Amino acid sequence: MVQLSHLIENLPPFHFADAKRRIAEKTAQGVDVVNLSVGDPDLPAPPQVVERLCAEMRVAENHRYPEYRGMQELHEAIARWFQHRFGVELAPQREIMPLIGSKEGLVYAASCVLNAGDIALAPDPYYPVYISASASVGAQTYLLPLREENGFLPDLQSIPGDVLAKARLLWLNYPNNPTAASAPRSFFEQAVALAHQHNLALVHDMAYAEVYYDNHERPLSLLEIPGAKEVTVELHSLSKTYNMAGFRIGMMVGNPTLVDAVARLKSNVDSGIFRPVQYAAIEALNLPEDWILERNVIYKRRRDALVQGWNALGLRAPLNQAGLYVWASVPQGFTSKQFADWLFEKAGVFLTPGTNFGPSGEGYVRISLTAPEERIQLALERIQRAFSS
Repeated sequence: MVQLSHLIENLPPFHFADAKRRIAEKTAQGVDVVNLSVGDPDLPAPPQVVERLCAEMRVAENHRYPEYRGMQELHEAIARWFQHRFGVELAPQREIMPLIGSKEGLVYAASCVLNAGDIALAPDPYYPVYISASASVGAQTYLLPLREENGFLPDLQSIPGDVLAKARLLWLNYPNNPTAASAPRSFFEQAVALAHQHNLALVHDMAYAEVYYDNHERPLSLLEIPGAKEVTVELHSLSKTYNMAGFRIGMMVGNPTLVDAVARLKSNVDSGIFRPVQYAAIEALNLPEDWILERNVIYKRRRDALVQGWNALGLRAPLNQAGLYVWASVPQGFTSKQFADWLFEKAGVFLTPGTNFGPSGEGYVRISLTAPEERIQLALERIQRAFSS
C-alpha cells in the first residue's frame, strides 16, 4: 500500500480546482452558471502575440529543449519593460528569471529561503499558494490580518519580537488579491526597512500591476524603493497583463542571489519555457502602453456595473482602484461560505467565499471581473430575484 507524506495528507484541495468540478456538475444539470469566481481573463491575447506564437511554432529549431534560464532576448525585453514601466534598472542575466507562470516562482522562492521550523509572514486574507509553499518545506506561517479600516495593509509594527526572530520571509501582494487594495510608497518603505532590520526576504507578488482605473497612477513596484533590491524579489505575470493566462509565462526579478537560487532549483525540477511562448512574450512586452490602457477601459466598465449593482442590493462594495476583483460584503446573517453556497444553489452564480483566502476574509466574497458585462448584469439580476424570493 502506498503511504503518502504528511505534506500531501495535510494539503487541502486547491479551491479553484474544486470550483471547476462543482460548476461542471451544476452545468450537467442544465444550469447556466455565471462564474465570477476565478481571475481568468476572458479577453483574448493581443493579435500580434498570437501571430508571433504561430510563426515561431513553424520553426523546427524551436521544437527542441529550450534554455533553462530563458532566451537572452527575453531577458532584455523584460529589462526594457521594467525600465519603462517603473523606472527600475535590472541586469538582464543576474536579476531576471523567466518562469512558467509566476505561481511556480512563489513556490520556488519559499523553498530557497525557508527551512523547517522557520516562520513565513503572510497576509490574511492571502493567495493560498503562500501558505502551501511555506508548508511544503516545513515552515510555519504567521498571519498578518488585513483590515478594511487599515486600508487592507498589514500592521508590521504589531509583529511580536519572538516571531520576527524566527521569520525568514515576508509575503506581500499589491495590488492585493483578494481585497483589490493598493499600497502606498510609505508602506513599502516600512516593509523594506523591516526586512533590512530583521534579515527578511521580501517576496512581492505583483500579478495585477497593469490593471488599474480612474486615472490613478500605475501601482508601484516594490523595487522602486531605495534599498529594496538588497532584500526583495518581485513576481510579475503576463497572464493578467496581456491576457496570456494559458501561455504560462511570468518572471521573477530583483535580488540577484535569490533569483539565481530559484534558477538553480528550477533547472533541477523542470525545463525551460517553450521557445514560441518566449517569443510571444517578447512581442507582448514590446507592445505600446495604449494596448493596456484600452483593455483597462473594458475592466473599468465591468467594475462600475458590478459595484453599482452590488450596492443597489443594499450590500457594500468599494470602488477598487486596481486589480481584477471586487471585495464585497455579504448580508447580515450569512457567513461568507453560506452566502456563496446559497447564491450558487438559488441563482446559479458562483462567487468565492472570502474565507477561502484565510480567516480574515470572513464577511466578504471575492467577485471577478473576468466575464463580459452582460454576464455580470445577468448575475446581478439573478441575485436580486433570489433576494426577492
